[in-house]
Amino acid sequence: MFENLRIGVLARHRIRFDVFRPISRMRRVNEETAEILSRVGLEARSRDLAGDLTYSEQRALEIGMTLTTGADIILLDEPTAGMSREETAQAVELIRAVTEGKTLLMVEHDMSVVFSLCDRVSVLVYGSILATDTPARISANREVQEAYLGEEAA
Repeated sequence: MFENLRIGVLARHRIRFDVFRPISRMRRVNEETAEILSRVGLEARSRDLAGDLTYSEQRALEIGMTLTTGADIILLDEPTAGMSREETAQAVELIRAVTEGKTLLMVEHDMSVVFSLCDRVSVLVYGSILATDTPARISANREVQEAYLGEEAA
């Protein structure tokens, strides 16, 4: 799994494969890779294959791969889908930590996740924006309630 992340770090630094320059000797690349592994909480699994990780660990690895790009904007598509409540809580904390100081654009159907991570929320209905506002105002918005409850809000 270390290799999955190291490939991203190599790409960010535009380092190409060279048989005369072993990757294992690239101290800066290996240190950056180890730091990302630590940030996503996977340092203990660094030698494991990605396919041997649990589902939530695979999602953490995906977030780590995103971090290898060094991007200031992080795009996540349903990062907690299929997770238990405990895994979701851990994922939310991870996302909050790794996106600090960055812009997060996320598609997510679990509104507790959205409301806990986002400063602004846009609600889409049939591909059109119904409302954009703060989490508090979105949760109180009558049109949003009607669209997602399928009936008139009380």
